[in-house]
Amino acid sequence: MVESLINKFKKLFGDEGEILKFFAPGRINLIGEHIDYNGGFVFPCALTIGTYGIVRKRKDKKIRCYSLNFPDKGIIEADIIDLKYKEEHNWVNYVKAVIWAFNEKGYKIEYGFDFVCFGTIPNGSGLSSSASLEVLISKILMDLNDINIDMIEVALISQFAENKFIGVNCGIMDQFAIAMAKKDNAIFLNTNSLEYRYAPINLKDMKIVISNTNKKRELSDSKYNERRKECENSLIELKKINKNIETLADLTPKEFEEIKYTIKNETWQKRVKHVVYENDRTKKAYKYLQENNIEKFGELLNLSHKSLKEDYEVTGIELDTLVEISCNQEGVLGSRMTGAGFGGCTLSIVKEEYVEKFIENVGKAYREKIGYDADFYVAEIGDAPKQI
Repeated sequence: MVESLINKFKKLFGDEGEILKFFAPGRINLIGEHIDYNGGFVFPCALTIGTYGIVRKRKDKKIRCYSLNFPDKGIIEADIIDLKYKEEHNWVNYVKAVIWAFNEKGYKIEYGFDFVCFGTIPNGSGLSSSASLEVLISKILMDLNDINIDMIEVALISQFAENKFIGVNCGIMDQFAIAMAKKDNAIFLNTNSLEYRYAPINLKDMKIVISNTNKKRELSDSKYNERRKECENSLIELKKINKNIETLADLTPKEFEEIKYTIKNETWQKRVKHVVYENDRTKKAYKYLQENNIEKFGELLNLSHKSLKEDYEVTGIELDTLVEISCNQEGVLGSRMTGAGFGGCTLSIVKEEYVEKFIENVGKAYREKIGYDADFYVAEIGDAPKQI
């Protein structure tokens, strides 16, 4: 993989100078969906699939970028003193976004670079290919420009890049989970305070199976920002009767049931119900995994998907079909959509002895109902971004 990328780099840009190699993982969120912008708890972990980057520092202000995922786009050139979003720059807008964000935060980027990358994360799968690229670029900029900042700051800068330059109003979870990744651990993260704990994942004889609907989605074109706005409006309503509520996730299920009448819009009320109960499920999930109670953890996954389908309404026929089929398979403890929704992936907890049969059965039934294939990955929990 890395050698073929280096060969491609040399073919495109020459073999002189110091050529460096980098990797940043993708991520999956075990539970706690659409919570990171509502101040609650999330429970993500990094994956061993991710984004590889080959780079060489230049002496001028130019960046030249090529992706093996988008070979038809060819080499895309830009200038670090002209960092504006341009439609024709396609995926390189994410590269420019991170450079812009570093400059905005006071870390001046002086030199351009040549860059070849390849992502093993399926594009549009909801496994955070964009955040993986953002954190990868952050790591590259740090190493090329001798910038010494901690990885929490890297996560915040990467999120700032996506919010303000790309225009996707994402929360902190994706960038944090990737920047702070730890092998064989998930991260139990309070997205309001950024307090976190590593949680060793011991699934005993179970496996995490990721099922990709292969329905592509563009997060900025989805209803993601709409959901966020509905939550913000609901918080304004709730603050009218309790000014101490800082985020929707401050509420317990009991407290929500007592004051939900304040939210007059029934749709908004459903959105808040999901946030409050999903936050509660995430805290329980952390507890159950600490206790190695995988069965109870699986039950929470099922409840999470039901809420995302009925209250938050971010699933769709592809995701619902995968979850419904998965839950009917032998050896499955739980299944739910993961990511922003509207396409992307599900995760299922499957007894190891049934994994092959699970993939065969679910794949066949999904193809019969939807008309095209799903893809499957047995997840391995990855490590932090690094120069390799």
